[in-house]
Amino acid sequence: MRYDVNLSILFTDLPVLERPAAARAAGFDAVEFWWPFAEAVPPTREIEAFEAAVTDAGVRLVGLNFFAGDMPAGDRGLVAWPGRESEFRANVEIAAGIATRLGCRAFNALHGNFPTTATALENLAYAADVAAGIGAVVLVEPLSGAPDYPLRTAADVLAVVDRVGRDNVALLADLYHLAVNGDDLDAVVADHVARIGHVQIADAPGRGEPGTGELDVFGYLSKLEANGYQGYVGLEYQAKTGGFDWLDRKDAT
Repeated sequence: MRYDVNLSILFTDLPVLERPAAARAAGFDAVEFWWPFAEAVPPTREIEAFEAAVTDAGVRLVGLNFFAGDMPAGDRGLVAWPGRESEFRANVEIAAGIATRLGCRAFNALHGNFPTTATALENLAYAADVAAGIGAVVLVEPLSGAPDYPLRTAADVLAVVDRVGRDNVALLADLYHLAVNGDDLDAVVADHVARIGHVQIADAPGRGEPGTGELDVFGYLSKLEANGYQGYVGLEYQAKTGGFDWLDRKDAT
């Protein structure tokens, strides 16, 4: 498996622009981010500074979230948010530019705390068409801990993906969120590997690194690999013990 580190949830003791270098120093050559700016369309100087931080660190950006609103306040995406269609689409264009320059080929389009409407499907189709222009995939993710967020299981997401009707829209399989929501992970890894565009991990309960909870993270990763998954695995957990010793333990098993 190839691992990348999510720098919006790890290394958060450092300023955002220092995190890529810290990830490289820790042995990672690939990173992912939630939207790293406060606005959907940030100033050019902020975009340039972010891109320079990633490039100078010698890491590859493999995943980037579209702008999701005020995450600390509970927002979880603009895809289905009525009245913010123009903002979402402008953000898609900005994200695509960043991805083009940094080699990123996966975007996470958080759905938002609203029902899936025709506008939501049109927004996803728009994002998929832009992403297709650079050979990228748009990911749709089930979430836990957000009561108004309508996509909680792999089946919820795949139903939306089917309605969008684009080949480059796929499931983001976050094993933590799926497990917390009570989804059948064995079925997900057995039946839907071909429709998974990216995988993220954290143990459950607790959302810590593997080995801090009860979820058989390594077992599910092995099954995903055996069933043909060849993409990155994003480390999207809240560090409980510090360091990445769990990776050494995984290799020893």
